[in-house]
Amino acid sequence: MEQRPAIKTALPKRRYEISDYSATVLGDIDSDDPQPYRWILALVPMGSREPTLYICAQRAAPERAASGAYDLRVVSAALTDVVDTADHWGDLDHFSEQALDLACQVLGLKHEMVVKLM
Repeated sequence: MEQRPAIKTALPKRRYEISDYSATVLGDIDSDDPQPYRWILALVPMGSREPTLYICAQRAAPERAASGAYDLRVVSAALTDVVDTADHWGDLDHFSEQALDLACQVLGLKHEMVVKLM
C-alpha cells in the first residue's frame, strides 16, 4: 500500500470489532506526511499485524480548503481517494460514524454488526 499514512506515534481514541476486523480510531497523530492528520481509522484483519484499510481525516489540500478544513480519504491496496472535504470531519463522533460506514462499504461488511470496545 503505497500511500499508507506514515504514522510515527498516535493514541487510540476508540476501538471496534467488525466481523473479522479490529478497527481503531487514532488521534494525536505524529506523522511525516505533508498534510497533518486529525483522525485515522485503521482496520486490521484478525490474526494480522498490519492494517489493510485506512480512513483518514487530514488537513484539506489547498485546492479543496474552501470546501472545508479536512479531507476524508480512503487508503487501501486497491484505492486511494478523497471522498469528501468538510469541517465536520474534525469532530471525533462524526468522523468515527462515517469512517466505520465507509469501511464497511469498502470491505463488503455492510450487514455486519459494529461492536464498540472502547
